[in-house]
Amino acid sequence: MTQEEKILELLKSSAFLRPRELKEHGLSRTSLSRLCLKGHVVRIDRGLYMKPGEVDSEHFSLLEVTKKIPSAVICLLSALSFHGIGTQNPFQVWIAIDRKSAKPRIKNPGLRIFRYSEASLHFGVEQHDILGIVIKVTDPAKTVADCFKYRNKIGLDVAIEALIEGIRYRRFTMDDLYRAALACRIWNVMRPYAEALA
Repeated sequence: MTQEEKILELLKSSAFLRPRELKEHGLSRTSLSRLCLKGHVVRIDRGLYMKPGEVDSEHFSLLEVTKKIPSAVICLLSALSFHGIGTQNPFQVWIAIDRKSAKPRIKNPGLRIFRYSEASLHFGVEQHDILGIVIKVTDPAKTVADCFKYRNKIGLDVAIEALIEGIRYRRFTMDDLYRAALACRIWNVMRPYAEALA
């Protein structure tokens, strides 16, 4: 099997490929460049390659961000959209990173960055495998609790809409919501709304 064939095999198991991954498999960047010249692989951003027309996913930007920033957790409006809760469809990818992490320096896609404590960053996070890439997304209960926590940035109406839809479509139990609200230290704010809907 040639190096070019091996690279194409790697792209069968994952939607995206970064040049530094080639070294792990003993492959050269020259072979990747040749594949690009032949049109078998396209460069979609600096250091990020894929097969042409391979990714036709509504979660394309989430996959791209995860590949570029593996520690990022998809949160808030992007997580609401991922879970199909509410009517929000953000044009940026909303991510959570550790408050001590350096600010990610990527141009595309656009990011909205929130800094979480280590405990909050790891609580209520689901992992989803999409096209061979594992993305981390806050679960529905944690997402709603986060919406209330950041209500001054996203609007209380968005948080209430997410709470109503989450309960109506049984995306979480009240116990799940209570635990997430405690973890986010926002239960006192959420309580009247949650109790009115229970």
